[in-house]
Amino acid sequence: RHNLQPNDQLLLPEPVNGTAQFVSTAEGTALAYGSLVLMALLPIFFGALRSVGCCKSKNSSDMPETITSRDAARFPIIASCTLFGLYLFFKIFSEEYINLLLSVYFFVLGILALSHTMSPFMNRIFPTSLPNKQYQLLFTQGSGENKEEIVNYEFDTKDLVCLGISSVVGVWYLLKKHWIANNVFGLAFALNGVELLHLNNVSTGCILLGGLFVYDVFWVFGTNVMVTVAKSFEAPIKLVFPRDLLERGLEASNFAMLGLGDIVIPGIFIALLLRFDVSLKKNTQTYFCTSFLAYIFGLGLTMFVMHTFKHAQPALLYLVPACIGFPVIMALVKGELTEMFR
Repeated sequence: RHNLQPNDQLLLPEPVNGTAQFVSTAEGTALAYGSLVLMALLPIFFGALRSVGCCKSKNSSDMPETITSRDAARFPIIASCTLFGLYLFFKIFSEEYINLLLSVYFFVLGILALSHTMSPFMNRIFPTSLPNKQYQLLFTQGSGENKEEIVNYEFDTKDLVCLGISSVVGVWYLLKKHWIANNVFGLAFALNGVELLHLNNVSTGCILLGGLFVYDVFWVFGTNVMVTVAKSFEAPIKLVFPRDLLERGLEASNFAMLGLGDIVIPGIFIALLLRFDVSLKKNTQTYFCTSFLAYIFGLGLTMFVMHTFKHAQPALLYLVPACIGFPVIMALVKGELTEMFR
């Protein structure tokens, strides 16, 4: 899964021509950080809203995958093995060939994720005058009474249009590796992750965020593995925005970065709290708003510390205490802590 990939962090400027470093302006840095915050908030907000409708969907392709406490406990171990495995691959094999394979892999995944993201919007803007034909893709195994369905996928003309548009973006990313194409795929991955990955309860969310809190701090501060993989890994598993956009336009190359893990992991917890708000049937979104504001606070604090100390920061170090602490305090104040954890 894309969210099992390493949590790339906000990184420092890279050397230009192997010698001098580009010094970004205050305006360029502020624009980059502000844009990253905005891009991080969009998939969390819309993914959380769509996760509520996702529970009510009768379409099997839209059914969420539920994360249990056992899954949450194993997640940091799986993520660590994945991260260290990638680190060894980059040390042993040529980056060029590894990134070529990864590019093809994420090209396919990106098209599917972007197509799924666009689908609700296409349903609204698709002209009613055009025929919307229904299709079915069916693969079976065996014959007669022993026939088994392997794939049974239903789609329509609207889905084909989404797939076509997504393919254009995919080809653009594959050929140019442009940062805008990277961000389009990254946003689609993040939104799909928040929408379709569901925690079964708040306790599981605390286990997951707590385990990845330790994972993030260890791999960023304890070793150079995270930063090495993040710099070598050419795939849309991170959102990027150039600090030198004002000086160089769309050809800018000095990027601030934020890993998708730092969006999806807190995002699925925030989406859970929105579903909890809905379950209370009080027509309020207290816990969702609290956790959403907590995420903004935690991400802003990450950027402030990174900018002050000029060192890559594990974003979950700041996001996890904020996203768990603020809603728990709110539940204590409202006397709903037991109900929340139940």
